Amino acid sequence: MSEEVKEVFQAGKTLLIDKPLEWTSFDVVKKIRNTIRIKKVGHAGTLDPLATGLLIVCTGKHTKKIESYQAQFKEYTGVISLGKTTPSYDLETAFDSEKPTDQVDLAKVEEAISTQFVGKIAQYPPVFSAIKVGGERLYNKARRNEKVTVEARQVEVHSFEVEAFSNPDVSFRIRCSKGTYIRSLAHDLGQALGCGGYLKSLRRTKIGDFSVEDATDIDSFVTEVQLMSEL
Repeated sequence: MSEEVKEVFQAGKTLLIDKPLEWTSFDVVKKIRNTIRIKKVGHAGTLDPLATGLLIVCTGKHTKKIESYQAQFKEYTGVISLGKTTPSYDLETAFDSEKPTDQVDLAKVEEAISTQFVGKIAQYPPVFSAIKVGGERLYNKARRNEKVTVEARQVEVHSFEVEAFSNPDVSFRIRCSKGTYIRSLAHDLGQALGCGGYLKSLRRTKIGDFSVEDATDIDSFVTEVQLMSEL
């Protein structure tokens, strides 16, 4: 790594990364930090390991922009699967209940969404989340089967569109505020329909005006930095 390239990243870069499946957001930050060999690297909004898509990573002086990026609206696409639940509200944990979904149709799904899950809503975050309670991440407590109390918080869902419905799967596109847990929306929609539900897949497509279409994958970023260092 040349000093010239390090100085470029220390001066500040805003990187758009397409986070791969099963990587944590910190895994991406760590990889970039080790690649450009500077300490000041951070991300603007966590993505769960089982989610893919847009992760904004800031380096050097651009880390001052993280808070403003985090405050912008987010857009996600994905699939909610009805009829089963998991403690984590996604596929990180095993199924713990199952109910039939024969009574559910598109009209019922859209009615539940429009009447309960659009606008300003009170939402309980999953216990399997990165929120800190007593200085420790909730997911660590949840994995030890400790009983934790999670308070509801107000979030705003700007739009919640059903792009396809093939029982039990609901393909969706959501635009929402900072702090909205799509896993909780999946779980709560299943509860509203009386059959349960979990988040089967999730991809973040936008943060404000930034789009995943303009993002690069982590391997391509590493290769690009290596080429920069060789010039």
